[in-house]
Amino acid sequence: MPETTIFLSPALATLLFIIAVIAGYRYRMVWKTEGPRWQLWVWGTLAAGCLLLVGFIPLDGG
Repeated sequence: MPETTIFLSPALATLLFIIAVIAGYRYRMVWKTEGPRWQLWVWGTLAAGCLLLVGFIPLDGG
């Protein structure tokens, strides 16, 4: 059975981290201004998803 392992390239991991930082910032801004709850869910889920991907998928060592 062939082994299929998923790796992130360093560039993709960096991009995901930047997206997570921006989404976290937007989450905080919506939270501070007591904006719509659906925006909290969108930005929070996006930030959490990106950080989980970066945290649990290994980087490609080349």
